[in-house]
Amino acid sequence: MTEINDLTNRPRAGEDRGKDVTILYSRNGNVTAKLFGRNFVRSESAKQPYTEMKDSVRVEFYDSMKVKNVLTARYARWYEKDNNILIRDSVHLVNDRNEHLYTSEIVWNQKMQQFFTEKPVRIVTPTQVLYGTSMEASQDFSYQNIHNLTGEVRVDKGAVPSGE
Repeated sequence: MTEINDLTNRPRAGEDRGKDVTILYSRNGNVTAKLFGRNFVRSESAKQPYTEMKDSVRVEFYDSMKVKNVLTARYARWYEKDNNILIRDSVHLVNDRNEHLYTSEIVWNQKMQQFFTEKPVRIVTPTQVLYGTSMEASQDFSYQNIHNLTGEVRVDKGAVPSGE
């Protein structure tokens, strides 16, 4: 059994492997994100080359050298040519305003600095819990377009005008 595992875990031609890899993303000399992957596989020979991160993925998003968001999941696949990273399996994003996004799959477009998902989402903030069937959001999570929105929203007394 050990021999079979050794054979199936060997890199293929045009493939690089690594463990506990960190990738830095920058724009105009400033770090915008750090991506940490536990098991890293880069496939140059695929029709559309990709980098795959398995078992654990963590992305820290920066603004002015401060962490603004942290995204975690169990799996990610980065398509460099498209600037898209498909992130799935237990996706959790939390920002510096203590807002949490939970979904099963999301796409991060690096060039547009946006997230997209066609999967159900749950957003938990200090004052509300929101659900939707899909979503688009800015990378810093300051803008969110949640489709088929439902949930509970706290409204301060007197904030809603009377119907009179």
